[in-house]
Amino acid sequence: MRALGAHPGSTGTAFAVRARDATAVELCLFDGDAERRIALSRDGEIFHAFLPGIGIGQRYGYRGYGPWSPDQGHLFDPAKLLADPYALALDGPFRFDARLALRGADTALLVPKSVVTDRASTAETRPPLFSPGGLIYEVNVRGFTRLHHEIAPQLRGTIAALTHPAILSHLKKLHVSAVELMPVVAWADERHLPPLGLRNAWGYNPAVPMALDPRLAPGGVQELRDTVEVLHVHGIGVILDLVLNHTAESDLLGPTLSLRGLDNRCYARGDDGALINDTGTGNTLMASDPAVQQLILSTLRHFAGCGVDGFRFDLATVLAREPGFNPHAAIFDAIARDPLLSSRILIAEPWDVGPDGYQLGHFPANWLEWNGRFRDDVRRFWRGDDGMAGVLATRIAGSSDIFSGSRTRSVNYLASHDGFTLADLVAYERRHNDANGEANRDGQEENYSWNNGAEGPSEDPAVRARRAKDVRALLTTLFASRGSILLTAGDEFGRSQRGNNNAYAQDNAISWLDWSNRDQALEEFVAGLAAFRAAHAGLREQTFLVDADWRDLDGAAMTTQTWEDPDCAGFELRLPAGNGETLRLRFDRRARSARLERVKSGS
Repeated sequence: MRALGAHPGSTGTAFAVRARDATAVELCLFDGDAERRIALSRDGEIFHAFLPGIGIGQRYGYRGYGPWSPDQGHLFDPAKLLADPYALALDGPFRFDARLALRGADTALLVPKSVVTDRASTAETRPPLFSPGGLIYEVNVRGFTRLHHEIAPQLRGTIAALTHPAILSHLKKLHVSAVELMPVVAWADERHLPPLGLRNAWGYNPAVPMALDPRLAPGGVQELRDTVEVLHVHGIGVILDLVLNHTAESDLLGPTLSLRGLDNRCYARGDDGALINDTGTGNTLMASDPAVQQLILSTLRHFAGCGVDGFRFDLATVLAREPGFNPHAAIFDAIARDPLLSSRILIAEPWDVGPDGYQLGHFPANWLEWNGRFRDDVRRFWRGDDGMAGVLATRIAGSSDIFSGSRTRSVNYLASHDGFTLADLVAYERRHNDANGEANRDGQEENYSWNNGAEGPSEDPAVRARRAKDVRALLTTLFASRGSILLTAGDEFGRSQRGNNNAYAQDNAISWLDWSNRDQALEEFVAGLAAFRAAHAGLREQTFLVDADWRDLDGAAMTTQTWEDPDCAGFELRLPAGNGETLRLRFDRRARSARLERVKSGS
């Protein structure tokens, strides 16, 4: 099969693009703003050309010709310059402009140009540095270092900033096993944001799946490769959060940027011809389509070739929709059979917003899964909901009620990019998203949060003390739990988003980490938890915890009656630690206290 994308060689560059329903496709070469168009030859679904003398650095795009018939899924508009879906680099970021969605309006000056790039792979066969049971540290690349005073201004907010000594020291202090980078590929703002003076701050709206966003990686793909290598030298793996469920082209009123003008068949449509919206973003990539599967697999292989250790799949249920969820979907088998991809860490966000979209526990046996039940149940226990002690024990023990087999696949977390920060969880009972311009209607409504007697910031010492105890109890629970654990950057030192639980549109101080005013006492507390977990392999075991020594808060053995008592305020868990010692994990809701300690057996 002809290789898609732009492939430079010693004498020129081969171009190939899929456009199944097009009548013609033009390759557009750019020298400054000057555009030269070349008609491509057709071979089945593929349009292609080899151009002698064209090499690395050439800027290009495509124009697709064909019918304009929205009811039949055809949206060809040769006025639209189209980014190569297989591009590895772009000459700039995507910028919102209403003309991107206006039929007949030329967009050559608006759309970033694809750039011919060296596709040489640096893939290694070594196993991932991250192993299940470790600490995953979720990072919004731009917001993570935007305000870090030790990092040079021109480096802040970039992938390369992760290699700064101050950042490496912080990661190692927390015993981070792998950083999980929120989307780093080129994204576009949702069309409602610019009129509100807002920008997408998270990147979960990709325009093309492989090209890094120039704002995050001004050094291109080599910047990612170099950063991965430095982190590996320091024993830290890299996991990429990939959005392979939709693109920034949104619904029929959205912009035409790439796939829509070349191969709109890639988007799932219902029997009535309307776009399926299982993602909540206006469109859904149809992963059951072999062309989409090829694009997904090529994306994974490309980034694996950059040395990354694994992938977290946003709204991963979409990957297996046919249109209902199929736990044996072809994409899973294709990944499992690939010699490189099968060795990578694979993490599912196991839900989407479509019918039967919540599929926690139903992904392949070698995949890890974000455990939203852990998040909610741990919050409810420490909030004080009745009857949660037994549920908490199940979550700590690996959630055997969710995951089948002998091993847990849980990624346990308390907070993530999506929702309240950990500090806001105990300070806000309700979301406060007015800055998003949607009248506080966006974001999750039920957060299982509590405010400790005052909504938002408080100078009351008693309120502040209760919040500090609650945060420490929550964190201790996380670090005591079987399964992999995830901590979102900044939660270790009390980051706040002022009660905003959907800060995707806040590319500003609301979402940027405030390194200068961090809670250093909390940071040291978390570092102690991380060191304790790292030192005790029993806490990182991936087998379900069975035949454990469960005690009530007075030290007596737990009974069925005790577990079922709705007023049960906690328990102790005792695990052998060797050398005549025991790990004692104590969770006491009434005292707002959780403790991990190593004691002499019998004490």
